[in-house]
Amino acid sequence: MKKNSYLFLLISFLLFCAWPMEIEASNVQDDIFYHILVDRFNNGDRDRDKEVDLRDPYTYHGGDFAGIIERLDTIKNNGFTAIILSPIMANAPDGYRGYWIEDFFRVEEQFGTMDDFRQLVAEAHDRDIKVILEFVMNYAADSHPLADDPEKADWYTDANDIDMPWIDGAIVLNQRHPDVRAMLLDAAKFWMDETDIDGFKLHAADQADPDFLKQLTEEVKERNSDFYVLADVLDESADVQALKDNPNIDAMKNPALFRAMNDVFIEVENPVTPILEVAEETPDNLLYVDHQYTKRFTQRVVENGRHDLTSWKLALTTMYTLPGAPVIFQGSEQPMYGEGFPESEKLVDFNSGDDDLREFFEKISAIRTEFPVLADGHFDLIGTSGAMSVFRRTSDEETIFVAINNDSESKSVVTTAEPGKQLSGLIGDNIVRENKDGRFNIVLPKETAEVYVMEEDTGFNWLFIGFVASVFALFVIAVIVLSRKQKKTT
Repeated sequence: MKKNSYLFLLISFLLFCAWPMEIEASNVQDDIFYHILVDRFNNGDRDRDKEVDLRDPYTYHGGDFAGIIERLDTIKNNGFTAIILSPIMANAPDGYRGYWIEDFFRVEEQFGTMDDFRQLVAEAHDRDIKVILEFVMNYAADSHPLADDPEKADWYTDANDIDMPWIDGAIVLNQRHPDVRAMLLDAAKFWMDETDIDGFKLHAADQADPDFLKQLTEEVKERNSDFYVLADVLDESADVQALKDNPNIDAMKNPALFRAMNDVFIEVENPVTPILEVAEETPDNLLYVDHQYTKRFTQRVVENGRHDLTSWKLALTTMYTLPGAPVIFQGSEQPMYGEGFPESEKLVDFNSGDDDLREFFEKISAIRTEFPVLADGHFDLIGTSGAMSVFRRTSDEETIFVAINNDSESKSVVTTAEPGKQLSGLIGDNIVRENKDGRFNIVLPKETAEVYVMEEDTGFNWLFIGFVASVFALFVIAVIVLSRKQKKTT
């Protein structure tokens, strides 16, 4: 069966989605992550809405574990293989983001019970979806019991120099203090032992004490070598060399690529090359175009007069085919708008949305799943023409070409491939064949993208062409006969 058949890809992908299986060890690059802000995702248990006030953007809005369980099938169908959950530890009142922790060893009751969380993890695993928990190691609530204990005054400091919307109400933990280290290490082990989660996303890893971070990641990996350790970056201008040098961190956020993708795709005619240059310099990281504290990508696009579906197709094709792992913030598949915090943190409106965008999520996820070379293959830039670029992902088994045209007109890039092969498009079913000079001319219409698999040149399908020609000929004959009959009757 031809690999360029979308029907084949979709059927294979849906069968993969529907078949429950054990979670197997894998690399981060093999996964597609869906980032969930628990309180602002979906309300599945309204009996827990004691602190909910939908009119106030700074308090709980009702999202919970039950609401996530309700949407797991949708998450799976959209092609996501892992979910990243915002912190779920018990927080101070209105601590919906999870950073005002009052108890590192207890679940926030607004979200459910520990048994509810275990059920969420089990239900996700039944669908072959990993669960990653955001682990807060730098902060606690200023109402945490330690803040009222004079003997523990050296356990923390004020957070006056942190510029984040949630910092009022938080204290900064002193990770050099042995008792603080012990508390945080115990908390990490508690969540690993008491639940069946698959990894941590370490919140504000760039703000952590390097020695403590080294100890934490070492002990986590010693406990479970397959456990994911992802690094969040709070300050996008921070020096993150210590994170890059830490062998126990599987992947970290890539702020440089975030900025490059936003700068390129919010406007037509911006060259794609800045994205590819950053990707080549910082491979195998977490790829994203927005998060809860930024203006939503869709918002940036429409403010620049561009169609949101067009820009999302370009951005998704890029994220799903570059080295690294895509991270999609909740609601992007609708897509959702937002001017930034707090508008970017609205509950997901599942009753709205764009069917074409959701279908594209399914298609591009199916392509990434079908061709592992897109996760771990070698990357190299092939060529550029105007605002169009072509890059290649290669392994011993497969070769994929990816073309991104952000230009306002059709563009082409000429490349080479193995003799006797053809490049078969997986998004638009385009086929590029070798010309008489032994080269391949990849042509794309304006503002489109295509993913090509290199395969044997099957030549023209003369049987199909003959069938179409016969149908057309019969149609012409029928029109002529009917015309003559009509003349006779008149």
